[in-house]
Formats: sequence, C-alpha cells, structure tokens
Amino acid sequence: MTFEVGQKVVYPNHGVAVIEDVSEAEFDGMQHNFYHLRLLSNNSKVMIPKENLDLVGLRPLGTAEAINHLFGILEDGNIDTYKDWKGRYKQNLDKMKTGQLTEVAEVLKNLCLVSQKKSLSFREKKMYERAKYFIVSEIAHVRELAEDDAESAVEQALERSLEKMRAEAEEAAAKKSKPKSKTAAKPKAAADKPKSSAKASSSGKTATTKAKKTKSKAETVAAG
Repeated sequence: MTFEVGQKVVYPNHGVAVIEDVSEAEFDGMQHNFYHLRLLSNNSKVMIPKENLDLVGLRPLGTAEAINHLFGILEDGNIDTYKDWKGRYKQNLDKMKTGQLTEVAEVLKNLCLVSQKKSLSFREKKMYERAKYFIVSEIAHVRELAEDDAESAVEQALERSLEKMRAEAEEAAAKKSKPKSKTAAKPKAAADKPKSSAKASSSGKTATTKAKKTKSKAETVAAG
C-alpha cells in the first residue's frame, strides 16, 4: 500500500494525520523511504518507514459506508465485557492497537457501559478518551463536520445502545419473575369412583347368587 503527499490517513491510537512528505533517509546505517506525517490532533510530526506500514497499521481514511457501519455498531446494544478489569483492559488494548474503526467502536461501547456502573480506572479513562477522539476525528473528516457535532452524534449513538440494553434487561427480568401456570390435574378419586361402584355391584351379584344356591340346597334336603 502506498500513500501520496497531502493524503489523509489514520494512525492507530493517534487518529487522523496528513502525509506532508515522502523522503529517503539513513537509519541504522541503511537507507529507508519514510512517510512524514503530521498528526492533526496536536500538529506533532511522525516519520514512518514504508516497510513498517503493516506493522504500524497506517491506513487510508474511512469511507462514508464505513462510517455508516460504525454508527450501526455503536448503537446496536450488543456489548460484551470481561468482569475482571485486567482481562477487559488487555482485550480493549489489543483492539485499540489494530486501529480499525469496528474494533475501536467495541472498545468505546465497552468502556461506556462500564462507566455507567462504576468509575473507570485512570488507565481505562485514558483509553476511553483516546477511543472516543479516534472515532470522532475520523467521522468529522469523512463527513466534513465540526468535531463537536461529530462527538454529539457519537454520544447519541452510545445512549441508544445503552437504552436497548436496559430494555432487554428489563424484559428478561420480567420473564424471569413471571409465575409459571400449572396444569390442573384430574382428580383420581373421581376417576376411580365408577370402578369402585362397578366392583361393589359385582360383589353384590355374587352374594345374591350364592344365597339362592344355598336356599335351593336347603329346600332339597328338607324335601328328602
């Protein structure tokens, strides 16, 4: 990948920069081609060897489609986070190093959620600020907005994401607390009653038959 002088690029963890020059210079006893960058956040200068572009993660400014996709991620309400702050910090740090909009958006959502529940640590607060500025600056340049307007749009998207999460949590809690309906069981006594009557009737018939036989036998003996 090559860049031209005057082109805006994204420098991971630092935001949008502009390439001011491409030159050859000696470094560590060898000649290298360097990109001369000026970071738009503070006007500081950075030199990056051409052969290290992939390692550094320098990339072109995002497209309008990429920014639309970014807002979809920011407001979708899907936030995954480690309970342990050390694991969370490492995961977020790895994502920040990629310099990819989608990854940085996940970091911003993650830390935004955590900040609603408790105060962020000093390091996480710094990371939150970097992630937010990284996204805001790129949106501002791609959509040609003032940074304040871009920041407002990002905050609104994050608030919609949190609202979706709250609504889903309330719905899940309501389902959990709702009592389960019990199916009415057939009373066994009522079902067994006809059987008992039938049995009693049968026993009665047997006793009557036996009585008749005994009476007939007695009459026969008497006649003899």
